[in-house]
Amino acid sequence: MNERSSVAELADSLRCEVERYPEGRKLPSSRALMERHQVSPVTVSRAIAVLVAEGLVVSRPGAGVFRAAAFAAAPDRPAAPAARPGDLSWQEVALSADSGPRDLLAAPVFATLRVPPPDVIDLNSGYPHASLLPERLLAAALARAGRRPGAWDRPPTDGLTELRGWFARDIGGHAGPISAGDVLITSGGQGGLTVAMRSLAAPGSPVLVESPTYSGILAVVRAAGLRPVPVPVDADGVRTDLLADAFAATRARVFVCQPLFQNPTGAVLSPARREEVLRIARAAGAFVVEDDFARLLVHADAPALPRPLAADDRDGVVVHLRSLTKAASPNLRVGALTARGPALARLRATQVVDSFFVPRPLQEATLELVSDPGWARHLRTLGAELRDRRTAAVAALHRELPGVLDTHRPGGYHLWLRFPDGTDDTALAAAALRAGVQVTPGRPYHAAEPPAPHLRLSYAAADSPAAVVEGIHRLRTAHDRSTA
Repeated sequence: MNERSSVAELADSLRCEVERYPEGRKLPSSRALMERHQVSPVTVSRAIAVLVAEGLVVSRPGAGVFRAAAFAAAPDRPAAPAARPGDLSWQEVALSADSGPRDLLAAPVFATLRVPPPDVIDLNSGYPHASLLPERLLAAALARAGRRPGAWDRPPTDGLTELRGWFARDIGGHAGPISAGDVLITSGGQGGLTVAMRSLAAPGSPVLVESPTYSGILAVVRAAGLRPVPVPVDADGVRTDLLADAFAATRARVFVCQPLFQNPTGAVLSPARREEVLRIARAAGAFVVEDDFARLLVHADAPALPRPLAADDRDGVVVHLRSLTKAASPNLRVGALTARGPALARLRATQVVDSFFVPRPLQEATLELVSDPGWARHLRTLGAELRDRRTAAVAALHRELPGVLDTHRPGGYHLWLRFPDGTDDTALAAAALRAGVQVTPGRPYHAAEPPAPHLRLSYAAADSPAAVVEGIHRLRTAHDRSTA
């Protein structure tokens, strides 16, 4: 059973039971509740916490959990009349001066974060399944971090020096062009993207983006009041001939790209185009924001990875973004922006105004995590698991939906499926959900009208290779029904 539903069901059961207790009556012990309801200690603890938050029970350490004092109205005192619903219609007028409904901008991000019902196979999320994450390492790192001297002191606004140094070495190498002083710790990758867009481009200006590209990039660009301009991607990454044309036509000063295992196509920027991207941007007087989101999601059968663009950049063209979130936990909202010169000062100023700094305990826990020998072992295990899921997904697609998958790379967590012209990918994704599998339509990954129908399929969120295969079978069933 899904743990969230187990907690809710146990809380409902205890709520009914507690309402029959007199004030001060002690509830059964945690062990008794575990045996009676056949649930884990964690489920019992979380269900009790729900009742404590509702004021139904009080927890006394060492003594137990007791029915709380009732706050019902006295018998001779009439109940307060129901409050009249407020009139919120004025807000529509007040918000109409803005650029438009923010929920439309955020819709693709909400879709990425949506958790499907327990009976639906998740081939949508970009976060690996919980069984693939280092929960024990994280718990130990968090416990050690909390005991560090000064762990709850205010951190430097740029981040802990030791953590910034770790990111600098991980991105640029030990003798590379990046030092700890070039690194700004951010609240995860999405937070870093927001800081970069708001810092490097003036409101209303164009920003060049890959096409297709991660829908969260488009959401950040638009939310910052910027105009995304698409530059097509092929199997070797962004088309540099069209990149030069786009800079010339728009006079943009920012290009956002994912050179490694691009989302959603999986493309890796070719060696020749790496040099061209830097040369073209430098000639245009523009920044390249390198979203290096997938470097820790390399598969066990992958060849040696190309260096980040930032590692070969001596002129401060590249603003590099790295996050540990996908490889560690959705809750480890720690990332890093790397830049030099006035650009770093601009990034720093934007972040300090927005959020002051990333909480120190989280930074300390991150340091503990990446310094643990188990971190490297976890990354190797994760790479093997992602390889197995990718292998299962590719084989199943060739069997169930031949022709929809062109190429794939040994890294990242997704596959980009091309369907015949005339296919409504949004309708197909909806039909797949009804058939019991959640996938992502291709439309939100394009800044303009998409040239063809696509689906993005993520194999990281499923709990096993077998679940990936079953999900693809359900997708084929939905496809067959929609084309019948």
